[in-house]
Amino acid sequence: MSSDWWHWVASTDSLTQRLIVAARGEFNVRLLVQRLDRPRRDEALALKIPFNQWIWRREVALCAGNQPWVVARSVAPLSSLQGQRLGQLGERSLGSWLFRQPDLERGPIEITRQPAPFHSAEPGPWGRRSLFRHGRFRILVQEFFLARMADELKLPRR
Repeated sequence: MSSDWWHWVASTDSLTQRLIVAARGEFNVRLLVQRLDRPRRDEALALKIPFNQWIWRREVALCAGNQPWVVARSVAPLSSLQGQRLGQLGERSLGSWLFRQPDLERGPIEITRQPAPFHSAEPGPWGRRSLFRHGRFRILVQEFFLARMADELKLPRR
């Protein structure tokens, strides 16, 4: 992985804030899906929950202007959502809420070269995911960088 990509993929701060700067303030969130669902097998394993347990699922495109640069899928067990009001985020980024939590803990970042398994945009070179904790609250955040971001920021495709 190039050092330019490492700067994006391995960062532990807010991806939303990094995108706002890179997009020169022309950042927006496009809500794709938000509903109750069942986790994918890999998500259930990461969250340490049964495969048939209900989860809250949110998928968004993080855009520069109107062009998606990143697609993200976040899943959380319903049992950990009590009192969090995440259903009211709408077209605001989860990161804008998450990184304001004073006791936020982020697990290790897992990196992949697989395309987003939930979005059909031209795949990009990298994806990552982390498990976040805030008190009883747990959420698995999965982010996939798209080819358009690589092209716009003149990053290598691989």
